[in-house]
Amino acid sequence: MIERPERLLTIAVFLLLFGCIMPFLMVTQAVPSTFLLNFLSFAASVSGLFLGIIGIAQYQSKRGKDEDDHFNL
Repeated sequence: MIERPERLLTIAVFLLLFGCIMPFLMVTQAVPSTFLLNFLSFAASVSGLFLGIIGIAQYQSKRGKDEDDHFNL
């Protein structure tokens, strides 16, 4: 288990931003639309979503453990 879910959430945010900005740039024709770039932006968006969900779950689990430790004192 990852000890720092904040790092996982940061990576997820950057992947989601890349997955949103690249299609916008392709639609405005600032970047040429290629199959590789389309697949890369889709994969970044999906993996960012999954990493974000996992990071939030780990963050909540860590926070819940800290609260349990606080109540056990």
